[in-house]
Amino acid sequence: MLTTCSSNLLIEDEKVRVTRFDFEPDQETGWHVHEYDYVITAITNCSMLLQHPDGTQTTAVVAAGNAYRRDAGVRHNVINTSETKMSFIEIELKN
Repeated sequence: MLTTCSSNLLIEDEKVRVTRFDFEPDQETGWHVHEYDYVITAITNCSMLLQHPDGTQTTAVVAAGNAYRRDAGVRHNVINTSETKMSFIEIELKN
């Protein structure tokens, strides 16, 4: 059984919610739904397994300092599949 990563809420106001996520190897976020459009910015190199509700899995590799964005409504579980600690900042854009 995987353990849950740590998260630290950095900012929350009427416009954004900014959270830092830190994963040891094999830690996960747990299943969640993104209620807002969001941007992930990698602090470390991130090698992630993304589990989807339909049972499929995809991988995402984001180099330190790079970012990606997704639309609201994404439901998934994120797992650190690397052998090192992984950290990123998530910025949720409130409507």
